[in-house]
Amino acid sequence: QVQLVESGGGLVQAGGSLRLSCAASGLTFTNVDMGWYRQAPGKEREVVAMTRWSWRGYNSDYADSVKDRFTNTRNNARNEVYLEMNSLEHGDKAIYCCNVHVDGAEPVDYWGQGTQVTVSS
Repeated sequence: QVQLVESGGGLVQAGGSLRLSCAASGLTFTNVDMGWYRQAPGKEREVVAMTRWSWRGYNSDYADSVKDRFTNTRNNARNEVYLEMNSLEHGDKAIYCCNVHVDGAEPVDYWGQGTQVTVSS
């Protein structure tokens, strides 16, 4: 059974930093995509950062709103992915969910339970 457990959310002042962690189990995570989505109140879920696997290696993509502020890294040896968030803004307030995407003939997505990030003035 695949499980994703996030940690690291909380309350931070605007301009501050937070680091989210996601510990995964139940699957070989070397050749899958791992990253983060978020959903703010009244808004649709959006992808924040995703590190995708291909035979060429790993490549990370970011939402335009977080480029140069957020960094997604993964530790395959520990089956963990991290989202380093700097220069946080009010618009970053959301529930952040870890995502693992397994590509193939029948793609599968796994999700964590989510962790709240709140940015105060």
